[in-house]
Amino acid sequence: MPLADVAALAVPAHAVVAPVAATPWKTVTVRPGDTLWHLAIANHTTVRALAQKNRLALGGSLIHPGQKLLVPGRDSTAGATRSSTAAHTRAATPARPSARDAVHVVRAGDTLSDIAKKYSVSMTKLLAANKVRSSALILVGQKIVVPGGAPAPARATRTPKPAAPSGYSVSAKTAKAVAASKARLAGAKVPSRTETAAIIRATARRHGVDPKLALAIGWLESGWHQRAVSYTNAVGVMQIMPMSQTWASELAGRRLDRFDARDNITSGVLIIRSLQASADSREQAIAGYYQGLYSVRTKGLYDDTKRYVASVLAIYDRL
Repeated sequence: MPLADVAALAVPAHAVVAPVAATPWKTVTVRPGDTLWHLAIANHTTVRALAQKNRLALGGSLIHPGQKLLVPGRDSTAGATRSSTAAHTRAATPARPSARDAVHVVRAGDTLSDIAKKYSVSMTKLLAANKVRSSALILVGQKIVVPGGAPAPARATRTPKPAAPSGYSVSAKTAKAVAASKARLAGAKVPSRTETAAIIRATARRHGVDPKLALAIGWLESGWHQRAVSYTNAVGVMQIMPMSQTWASELAGRRLDRFDARDNITSGVLIIRSLQASADSREQAIAGYYQGLYSVRTKGLYDDTKRYVASVLAIYDRL
C-alpha cells in the first residue's frame, strides 16, 4: 500500500473523524491494542497529523505499547466520535398510520416492550398495528406505528435521507459521497438477505470468528442489507467506512472493496477478529466496533454504546 494511503487506516464502522484541532499537544503512552487511528479518533485529529507530528516511520502503521506519542491537548467531545446507527439502516415499511397514530423510529437498544411502555400502549395493540409477533426482531431505523399515540414528530415522518444525530452536521462533501455511494449500490447486484446470512456464516468460520456474533452485528448494522448507506458514508452489510476498508485490506493481505457484499462482510469479520484479539472481553470488542476500542478503554462506554452492546447480545441469543 502506498505510504500516502496509510493515513486512511480504519475507524470502527461508524466513527467520525473530526478536523485536526489547532491546540497544544500532550504526551500519551501507547497501550496494548492501540493503533494510530484509535488515538486519532479519541483526540479529535487525523492519522496523518499524528504521523507527521511524531515523525513516525511508514506513516505510523507500526506503533508499540509503551511508546510515547504527542496528541492534541484538547479532548475530543463525545458528540464528535459517537455514532448513530439509527441512521445506518433502511427502515422496513410499517403499517400505514392514521392521523391519531404516532411513528416511532427504532434506535439501538429499543425493544417492542420498551416502545409500548414509552407510549403507554398495550403490547397487543402495538403488535397488531405493525403485524408482527412479540418475538420479532426490529431493525435500527425501522418505523413502528404506535396506535393512538401522540402525532409523530416531523423528522420521524417521511424524509428523503437519514438525519444526522442532534448536534452533528453533515458536510457538503460527505453528503455528496453518500449520494454517490447510494447511486453506486442502487445499480449493483447484491445478495438476498438469506444469501447474505449464509455468506456471513461462512466468512466468520473461515476467519475463526463466532458466526452468531458476526450475524448479530451485521443485523444491527444493516439488517443484512448490502445497499444500506449511513449519513457518514458507512456502506453495506457491516457498515464499512473508507478507512475501515483500508485497515481490513491490510488484515486480509489484499485490497477489499466495501461495495462488494463478500468483501464488505470480510472487512467486518476481520475487524471483529482484530477487536476480539485486543479487547478484554467479548462485550468490549462489540463496544469497540461501535465506539472504537481506544475510546472505550479511555472514556468508558457511552450510553448509546451500552444500548448497542445490549442489542447485539439480545440478537445473538435469538439466532
